Amino acid sequence: QDFHSPLAVPKAPSSPRQEFPADWSIKTRVLFMSSQPFTWAEHLKAQEEAQGFAQHCRATETTLPQSVQEPRLCTELRCAFQQSLVYWLHPSLPWLPLFPRLGADRRMAGKACPWAQDEALQQVLMSDWSVSFTSLYNLLRARLCPYFYVCSAQFSVLFRAAGLAGSAVPTAAIAPTTRGLRQAMRSEGIEFSLPLLEESRTRKKKNSEESLETESTEGLGGDGSVEDAREPAPSDDDDDGSFSWLEEMGVQDKVKKPDTISIQLRKEKHEVQVDHRPESLVLVRGSHTFTLLNFLISCRSLVAVAGPQAGLPPTLLSPVAFRGGTMHTLKARTISGRARVQGGFEDVFSLEVLGPVLPHALHALTLVLGPAQRGSFRALLSPHEPSAAFNTAPAPPQEDVHQDLPACGLHPKTLEQLSQCPTLGKSCIRLLEMKDYSYTWKA
Repeated sequence: QDFHSPLAVPKAPSSPRQEFPADWSIKTRVLFMSSQPFTWAEHLKAQEEAQGFAQHCRATETTLPQSVQEPRLCTELRCAFQQSLVYWLHPSLPWLPLFPRLGADRRMAGKACPWAQDEALQQVLMSDWSVSFTSLYNLLRARLCPYFYVCSAQFSVLFRAAGLAGSAVPTAAIAPTTRGLRQAMRSEGIEFSLPLLEESRTRKKKNSEESLETESTEGLGGDGSVEDAREPAPSDDDDDGSFSWLEEMGVQDKVKKPDTISIQLRKEKHEVQVDHRPESLVLVRGSHTFTLLNFLISCRSLVAVAGPQAGLPPTLLSPVAFRGGTMHTLKARTISGRARVQGGFEDVFSLEVLGPVLPHALHALTLVLGPAQRGSFRALLSPHEPSAAFNTAPAPPQEDVHQDLPACGLHPKTLEQLSQCPTLGKSCIRLLEMKDYSYTWKA
């Protein structure tokens, strides 16, 4: 059960940093708190909203001063805020909540789903979805889209362009997975790894070897050796279906032998145990991401066949425009109140952002809030838990992973952050704090 234990995750750094680590989990809610009011984020003018959309579509880089003295009067700040709230979605069905999809059956129950019993309509929806999915992948391969998510009722997939997350090739991470899905991928010739499971096994083996070495040193005499003391470990390879020893005893017909399926399940018991867990994260690299694209388009388990999500294609989430994508904005609202402190009360100002807050959006918001809040704020982050596993590093750190991605639609500082190798393991940032323009965080 060692691989079920949480991996070591970084705590709040003892000294503030100029940048916080990239967090590839999708946030459902971010609550910013500050001693300075957020009134500058309220009631954007029509011109400011339109300018924000235009800046997003044209990937305009906005450079704000370190501190904005009058945020409410700063048009550049308000436009940049609007720009940071934009994301792209497919399919777009206003009456249905399309994120999250994992565990969302209760929220979607009772909603109108005219395609549920109409196979022809399901085929049209799936055909349209396949076009959008392929469009996103082509943008990613051309380095015009940095990353995107595919969110189904069973699992989610994160596609990242070459140069992001410390990888020199495109990558795709899938979580959570099941043995059936992994076996189907193998059958299609898709090569993949289980990095969290492999890391856990390596750690367990190392601990076992260290323990064995300690016991051998303490328990053996002068002429003993580790090899002499080591007992052969039970291996699944022993279950090879050979029962010749029963014949030698003459009882081969009286003992019930395990069938081939039982033997196979015993061999795969470790792999079955991680199903639906973060450790089941699958990582696909390089050209195999294209094979994965075709596999997902024809994968039966990608679309639910029963329940409220029956016949509904997966949700595509992207930071940039793509064929069939619809522009959406995160919902933002300001809250003000008073909190009890020692000696009385003090004003507390909050800004709540709701929706699928993608990794680039979180960083873009911090670039806006730093100048607006005079370099001081706290953020409470609510992640979509199954997506936390995407913070697993896609590859060992490499020296030269630089890829030309300036036209991918992200701010240069955001792109620089997302290019770094992930360090959060299967955890994610839950508290982010800025003081004097420097960050501390807790996972």
